[in-house]
Amino acid sequence: MWRFLKLKLGRLYCCFKFLLLVSLLVFMLMNTHTLFDSFQKNELADRRFISLNKCPACFGTSWCRKFMNGQITFETWGRLRILDFLNVKNVYFAQYGEPREGARRVILKRLGSNQELIEMDQKICKRALGRPRCDVTQAIYKTQFSRLNGEVRLLTPDIVEGWSDLVHCPSQRLLDRIVRRYAETKDSGSFLMKNLKDSERMQLLLTLAFNPEPLVLQSFPSDEGWPFAKYLGACGRVVAVNYVGNELWSFYHAPWEKRVDLAWQLLEIAEQLTNNDFDFALYLLDASFDNFAVGSRDGKVIIIDAENIIVADKRLIKQNKPQNWDIWYESKFDDCGREACLSFSKDALCSRVTVDHNYYAICQNLLSRYAIWRGTSGGLLHNPPVEIARTGRLEALLEECANPKKEYGRFQAARELRDYLAKLNNNVR
Repeated sequence: MWRFLKLKLGRLYCCFKFLLLVSLLVFMLMNTHTLFDSFQKNELADRRFISLNKCPACFGTSWCRKFMNGQITFETWGRLRILDFLNVKNVYFAQYGEPREGARRVILKRLGSNQELIEMDQKICKRALGRPRCDVTQAIYKTQFSRLNGEVRLLTPDIVEGWSDLVHCPSQRLLDRIVRRYAETKDSGSFLMKNLKDSERMQLLLTLAFNPEPLVLQSFPSDEGWPFAKYLGACGRVVAVNYVGNELWSFYHAPWEKRVDLAWQLLEIAEQLTNNDFDFALYLLDASFDNFAVGSRDGKVIIIDAENIIVADKRLIKQNKPQNWDIWYESKFDDCGREACLSFSKDALCSRVTVDHNYYAICQNLLSRYAIWRGTSGGLLHNPPVEIARTGRLEALLEECANPKKEYGRFQAARELRDYLAKLNNNVR
């Protein structure tokens, strides 16, 4: 009976895919003229398409000249607007520069889904005028983003605390860094809010509240060795970042030697974000296979989605000494059976100096048997060679790193796992 039902369901699924394909082809044939126009027109030079007409309720204007001059163009399939319904995250591949002069690939992001952007506009209108629809270019001047302009000399923690993960527990040192490195201003290098133009202040504050990813990339830039994609600029509600390479999930079935190298790099990232000379701890709240990419030239692992990151200032924690500040914090294992599942306390991440959260996020969601991606479990280090599996050491370290049985076991397991993978890497080379 079960085999019969399984066969029936399989046939129904095949029919559904066939009907979907036919429907798409019919739709494309009925809109041939529109498709032709899509390939002829560079929509990235259209002010309305990139929402430049909504500034200063936008994310910046530093790259507008490049957009308006036609220096940025969609790659082939990105020009087809009828495929936008598949692009829920509003992330596009594009080319910057003239092809004959060596154009480079860039990633364009709207920083949110269409629905999230609509909801942002509605919030601006409600706060300004008490109704969900309005002209946001005017309404934003009646929100807190505008009121802060004339009143604030410095961006201070009491103003923005809790606006987003980046500033869940901000320190003055972090906020000064954000403002000083804000790339959407013509007077970069100043950390005083009063030195920014009204529009620049509102763009910074709106980005901080809606999706702070561009501010993370600017405050902790790749040029200084941080493991993030390089921020390039913005125009309207589209930001541009450097293309890194294929996402980590595409290496799930790569040769064992490659996966060992990637796993070691991921643990190195966890260590760098946790312990660094700047005493800022950057905690990954969303560690999934599609939030990392591997450099197409150097094979380096890079974080490509930095929206959900908490930044804790260890110097401030040591100075203020909140309750239990010097007691090591262990993130609690949670085998929820879903992709990218983590259990943590944001307040604990913000109030402890020694935290194992990043090791937990990498081991559970990417490396160990608990990692799940698109219905497949086993993690990046699945199916090790027989000679490695026979010893049981790798499996034991992964288990203790993801689901520790000893007190503070994850700290030691993560360190030993890094060293073990480094040795395997050296043996391969």
